Amino acid sequence: FLEELCWTPLKIIIQKQVSISWQLIFVFNFCRYNFKIYHLVLALVFAIEEINRNPHLLPNISLGFDFYNVPYSEKNILMNPLIWLTGLSSPYCNYNCIKKRKSTAAITGPSWAKSAHIGTLLQLYKFPQLTVGPFDSIFNDQGQFTSLYQMAPKGKSLSLAMVSLMLHFGWTWIGLLIPDDHRGTQFLSDIRENMEKNQVCIAFVEMMQSSWTSFPEKYWKIIGIIQESLANIIIIYGDNDSLQGLMRNLGQQILTRKVWVMTSQWDVTNIADYFLLDSFHGSLIFSQHHEQVIEFKNFIQTVNPYKYPEDNYLPKLWFLFFECSFSELDCHLLENCQANASLEFLPRHIFDMAMNEDSYNTYKAVYTVAQSLHEMSLQQVQMQPFGNGERMMFFPWQLHPFLRNIYLGGNMALEWKQKSDYKYDILNFWNFPKGLGLKVQVGTFLPNAPLGQQLSLSEQMIQWPKIYSELPKSVCSESCGPGFRKVSLEGKAVCCYDCTPCADNEISNETDMEKCMKCPESHYANTEKKYCLQKAVRFLHHKDPLGMSLTTIALCFSVLTTVVLGLFVKHRDTPIVKANNRTLSYMLLITLTVCFLCSLLFIGRPNTTTCILQQITFGGAFTVALATVLAKAITVLIAFKVTFPRRVVRWLIVSKTPNFIIPICSLGHIVLCGIWLGTSPPFLDKDVRTEPGHIILVCNKGSDFAFHSILGYLCSLALGSYTVAFLSRNLPDTFNEAKFLSFSMLVFFCVWVTFLPVYHSTKGKVMVAMEVFSILASSAALLGFIFVPKCYIILIRPDKNSFHHIRNRPHSRRNNPLKT
Repeated sequence: FLEELCWTPLKIIIQKQVSISWQLIFVFNFCRYNFKIYHLVLALVFAIEEINRNPHLLPNISLGFDFYNVPYSEKNILMNPLIWLTGLSSPYCNYNCIKKRKSTAAITGPSWAKSAHIGTLLQLYKFPQLTVGPFDSIFNDQGQFTSLYQMAPKGKSLSLAMVSLMLHFGWTWIGLLIPDDHRGTQFLSDIRENMEKNQVCIAFVEMMQSSWTSFPEKYWKIIGIIQESLANIIIIYGDNDSLQGLMRNLGQQILTRKVWVMTSQWDVTNIADYFLLDSFHGSLIFSQHHEQVIEFKNFIQTVNPYKYPEDNYLPKLWFLFFECSFSELDCHLLENCQANASLEFLPRHIFDMAMNEDSYNTYKAVYTVAQSLHEMSLQQVQMQPFGNGERMMFFPWQLHPFLRNIYLGGNMALEWKQKSDYKYDILNFWNFPKGLGLKVQVGTFLPNAPLGQQLSLSEQMIQWPKIYSELPKSVCSESCGPGFRKVSLEGKAVCCYDCTPCADNEISNETDMEKCMKCPESHYANTEKKYCLQKAVRFLHHKDPLGMSLTTIALCFSVLTTVVLGLFVKHRDTPIVKANNRTLSYMLLITLTVCFLCSLLFIGRPNTTTCILQQITFGGAFTVALATVLAKAITVLIAFKVTFPRRVVRWLIVSKTPNFIIPICSLGHIVLCGIWLGTSPPFLDKDVRTEPGHIILVCNKGSDFAFHSILGYLCSLALGSYTVAFLSRNLPDTFNEAKFLSFSMLVFFCVWVTFLPVYHSTKGKVMVAMEVFSILASSAALLGFIFVPKCYIILIRPDKNSFHHIRNRPHSRRNNPLKT
């Protein structure tokens, strides 16, 4: 049965008893029980019957057809076409024994290879040929196929549609199974280009021979590659003829982990297969959209061996599925047939009632020929009216102008020609339990729709292979979640990568990011590196423990200095106050008060004004303080240095030369500050790096050179004061304070020399606190070493603070102490 059906030609003749009968040559390949091919035959019969019933299309003319089977073997492909062309059972080329030819066009398909072979023959006779298989670019060669017309649309967007589906489900690791021919090569080029644009990778590519009997070991190797690959999504491109060997082998396996994305469904009737699972259950099929002809289903329901007794294929179906007796001699049914038997009762995986893509192309091809004949007959009637009994005579090649007019869209009478924007229907193959065989539409793809709206899917309708309880995954590497970024692996595809955490203060808030985003300076990355948080603003605040301590110390010392000043004013006429220039002592105490208070400018929220005042006030106050100490040291040196002539000493004292030291030193400070403010003044700055999660407001010194020049200037004054005081430390006098001046300057110098390395090694508000501490420490040194001994005598030992005590001292000089 099977082998006989494979090679026995089937011939069906449908004619109406009218004046003229035209025949279409329909060439197909039958091998085993190929129900899909028979589906095309029924579409042809349906279209012809529909046209013959139409009084407005080809009136008084009936269409018929001859059907010729084409063997699979390539060497015999042209055998039946030659029999048809020559009219000889043993054909010879260039001989035509048919006296009255009624055939006007040939419909071939769906195999493009067989259509191409037949086309080379029909081209010699310029015989119109219409192919119903998938569109093939090779037929666009007008030099080779000038008489061939393709009914299938071009389908340029198939690769884009498939890649859009991959992106929708997040599939980035894809396998490819394609035929080893020009169509497979072109598809591979197209889909590779679209995949590279969208970061989708090809896990493997296998190209197969079209013959299912060739290289069987290669198919076993391919199945092994498919099973071992991490790619769970496999694209199968090609028609049933070009991939029949592969699909037959895959159908015999239970590959339930793979989701197949195909262009057409391979129809295999496996009656002895009792498995519930099917390798192709859950597959997604891309089919070019076509209109459904509702009357076709009604026609299928009426097809039976009694309606078409010349069809020797229907009795075999009735014998197989409806338990009818069958005569092998004449392929006719005998007895015991079910009265209501119909093709609609066959399982869907064996015979589908709906008109599929190739069947619709067949339907279009018949109407294209009929419309062309209709227009040609109208033209000939207008040019040469026929009398009674006359018939229209023409050669098949004369039909080409009318076919081209319809094929290129010049005649818009056919509804299918009005559809210029072809779209794809996405079908889901439901075949669980095996034998269900339903193809359910779950989506569409519109190539000309706006970007992002081309793909439309109903995911809740999709049935995946039964092993999956959720959406299948097909990736080379697991996705890098938020907080990580992808790192490409050398020598691997872009879809194969490692995940590495984002660097400090960088985030990734999406999946599979190639680069982490840096947080703005006003924000910082959270621990998981998923998002940026607003930084808290910090500065040396009065309410902070450190700021509060420094503020308290500064206020206490300023109050203490004020008390000392008040004490000196109260005892201004005592010898210890009058000694060493009372005015300079007052000025030094006032300046120290200012020094203590200027440290408060460094505490609290800074701004541009306070940043400038910090340095001017700090430098100015200390300049005056150190100049005052220098003046006091020089006063002591002038008063008690015996090597000076008395006249010169008296002139220096009377002219108050030491008092000019203060304005001269202050002038130097003013010049340095003017240069500083004129070139690069201090400004408000934000420190965003010292403490993660915080923005520290600090005063930037502007010019580091100017700042260090001020410090150097102060240290030089301190060093000068120390030198003068040190020279006069051993001069005899009751209240000689040269030793205390030298000690205070030594401490002052040490504080600020130590300040520099510590200052540059700290950041943020600790650096500010260090500067405040240095100001307080150096000011406290001046106050403590210079004035604490005098306060001790004034308050604790008032008996030493009298002229009587001074006179009675044995080491008292003859002259009185210097008074002012």
